[in-house]
Amino acid sequence: MVKERLISLDVFRGLTILLMTIVNNPGDWGHVFPPLLHSEWHGCTPTDLVFPFFVFIMGVAVPLAMPDKFYDGTTFNKILVRSLRMVCLGIFFNFFGKIQLFGLEGIPLLIGRLAITIGVGYALMGNFSSKIKNILAFSILIIYLFLAYSGIEAYSSVRLPGVLQRIAIVYFVVSLLYLKTSQKTQIITGIVLLLGYWAIMTLIPVPGIGDANLDKGTNLASWLDSVLLKGHMYRGTVTWDPEGILSTLPSIVNGIIGLLIGQLLQQNSPKTKKAQKMAIAGVALIIAGLLWNIVFPINKSLWTSSYVLYTTGLATTFLAILYYIIDIADYKKGFKPFLIWGVNPMIVFFTSQIIPQALVMIELQNPHKTGEKINLLNYLYSFWIAPFFSNPMTASLAGALVYVCIWTFILWIFYRNKLIFKV
Repeated sequence: MVKERLISLDVFRGLTILLMTIVNNPGDWGHVFPPLLHSEWHGCTPTDLVFPFFVFIMGVAVPLAMPDKFYDGTTFNKILVRSLRMVCLGIFFNFFGKIQLFGLEGIPLLIGRLAITIGVGYALMGNFSSKIKNILAFSILIIYLFLAYSGIEAYSSVRLPGVLQRIAIVYFVVSLLYLKTSQKTQIITGIVLLLGYWAIMTLIPVPGIGDANLDKGTNLASWLDSVLLKGHMYRGTVTWDPEGILSTLPSIVNGIIGLLIGQLLQQNSPKTKKAQKMAIAGVALIIAGLLWNIVFPINKSLWTSSYVLYTTGLATTFLAILYYIIDIADYKKGFKPFLIWGVNPMIVFFTSQIIPQALVMIELQNPHKTGEKINLLNYLYSFWIAPFFSNPMTASLAGALVYVCIWTFILWIFYRNKLIFKV
């Protein structure tokens, strides 16, 4: 079977990562439109859709990338190394701001950090032999873990979980499920994970706290994170991690449902029938998620089972619409910018979070306050963007959109020159 490029999936991926870039890079975190923020706890905003959509898209792509469904030791090694490379890229985001070099400060330290970033990026996205990829991925992971648990103060609180780390785990599991099991087994696995997670979170008492609960910081997932990831969690939560250990289990189902949709798209049947089946499945999943929400609330931080069904339902429905418009009706006008984003997501993932950290390290004289410094990121926003808007939330959004425009230009250059960065 020949690999077929699904333009609608690339566009969907592009839309998703573009939205990720917008919500992750507001001009001013103190003034953000509510839909561009995560839910405080229970509930789901457009921002809460970004991560599960990306996991779903990754699941859809698995059978499209491996249509022959051939499994051997070499295939397993490729899957494992690709997963490890994603894990290492994800962890590096958390190390960047903590890297110390021979007592350097300011611009010299920034140059050193950027040099290391280029080296790590090349090591994890460069095109090497399988053996070299193995050595580099395992070596970098070992270095991370050594630094994190070495007792060196600079790295004693570096975060280990993260978005790419979770995506890597899901990719590893979903790829093996696809290659080694039937669709029936994949469906059963998904059901068991969702029901099992619901039972674990709502029936098992929390050690040292009491009854099972779904409250912030006192639930079983939070307790497990505090035990196994102590000192290495998201700084905004401290005692638990939104991409923690237990909540990774149900996220696998986002990938499994994507995997099932990908296999549906491989079927030798009319495209309109496949679009109809996707739309029906999407609506059914949305309804199931909303019904489960009554007893197991939709919650991104806990990645509840209802959240899985609801978000994959929306993702499936959205893909069905794009599939019909682009791949069936052959209407591609206006989608090129999103396609450009969709074919090169990894470079955006890796560098879009590094750039703001780098700009913060560059300090300038504040032109409005004598003797006071201002970092370059705040300078650009405060003096080049914000003055043009009376509404601070609009200004903040404009800052994010300027960043998107810059990235669109960069990705267009990559696209024109057929430069695609992969792990």
